[in-house]
This record gives sequence, structure tokens and C-alpha cells, in this order.
Amino acid sequence: MFEERVALVTGAGTGVGRACALRYASLGYGVVVNYSRSVEEATDTAAEVEKVGGKALLVCCDVSDDQAVRSMITRTEDCFGRLDVVVNNAATTNFISHERLDDLTESMWDRMLEVNVKGAFFVTRAAADLLKKSGRGAVVNIASVAGITGAGSSIAYCATKGALITMTKSFARVLAPQVSVNAVCPGPIDSRWIREGNPDWDLEAMVAGYPIPKASSPDEIADSVLFFSTQNRMSTGQILAVDGGQTL
Repeated sequence: MFEERVALVTGAGTGVGRACALRYASLGYGVVVNYSRSVEEATDTAAEVEKVGGKALLVCCDVSDDQAVRSMITRTEDCFGRLDVVVNNAATTNFISHERLDDLTESMWDRMLEVNVKGAFFVTRAAADLLKKSGRGAVVNIASVAGITGAGSSIAYCATKGALITMTKSFARVLAPQVSVNAVCPGPIDSRWIREGNPDWDLEAMVAGYPIPKASSPDEIADSVLFFSTQNRMSTGQILAVDGGQTL
């Protein structure tokens, strides 16, 4: 049995997921590096995990596929014998201006609901028994200030992140006291997600009026994820905005 603690990070190929995976590895965790499409990036993340001393398990799994998720958890148990942390980071969106109601198609809605909401549910449900056995299990959901303010890449994306916030509270009740469940809500992040997702957005202009007028880095979001999962054992069902003061 793997003697160190183990973290599963969904969507770990890039951005916040990659930052979290490398931070856990630096603490000696084994890391399950999940991805669905970003195979080259995820392979690189797994290599970096092992370079800093962690043990990596690379798993291709679309989190919206319940059976594939259950298989991923089985592989995790077979490889490590345990699971201590789940970071539900995998997400998708479409950049659709909110006033363009007819451009937000049913298929877009379905995909965002499948990944952003059902995916987090499937992963947490499948991992629950292993997390309870950990003795200090933790789930951290990467939500968004879009789920608080209703402003974001699309109306559907905001709605799914709002759903993830309420689901965080529900799971916190269900999995207590063995497992804590919290959510981190980033504001704008300086990452490929925004810069390539909608090149028309001016990230610097977007944050210029915030009390802290800068976009977060993936590492700054990882700070809060690590806080909930490795340091704070008395918080559960909590929603932390990491947004430079956007939601003040």
C-alpha cells in the first residue's frame, strides 16, 4: 500500500489543475492526473509530478461518464490503495455573450451540465468510500465567482457553477464528519482558459477596477485548494471567493 497521501485532480493537464497536481506532488502526495482531451499536457504534468518526487497515475477519463469515473477510482485504489483528496477541477464552457440568448444552444447546455455539475457529482460519489477510509478526506470543488454573481462566459456556465456551489454544501452534510467538502471560487485567472477561449476579452481591463487589480495565477488558486485540503480541518461546506475583491 502506498504510504503517503494521495490526491486526485480532474482536468490536471493545464491551468489550475496542473498547478494543484504539482503542489500536491511537492508535498509528497501520490497524484492521479486526470484528463479527457489534453493528453500531451497531462502527460507532461504527470512527468513533472514524478520529477518533484511524487508518484503519478495518468488516467484518461471524461468525468461526465459515470462508468469511466468508477473505473478511474478503481484504478486509483489498485495503484495506491487509498485516496485522501479529490479536486473537482474539470470544467467546460462556451463564450457566449449573455444577451445572445438564441446562440446558447441546448447541446452547449447539456455539455456544461454534464461536465461541470454531473461530473463533479460522479467523481465525489465514486470516491466517497475511499475518502472516508482516509480519516482526513477532503473534496475541493473549483467553482467560480460566476456562480455567485451570474456574470461569466455564458449564462449556462454561471448556472452550472452556481449548482456546484450548492452541491458543495449538500455533500458537506452527507460526507461529514469523515470528509470535508469546500469550494474555491476564482475570479479571472491568467490562463489559457480565458486568453484562448475568448481572445476578444481584455483581461487587464477586466480586473482594472478590482480592489486588487490583477488576475489570479493558477498557483494562487492552488494556494486556497491546498488550504482547504491540507491545513484547515474545521471548515466544511464553505465557499471561498479568490477574486481580487471582485465580489465585494
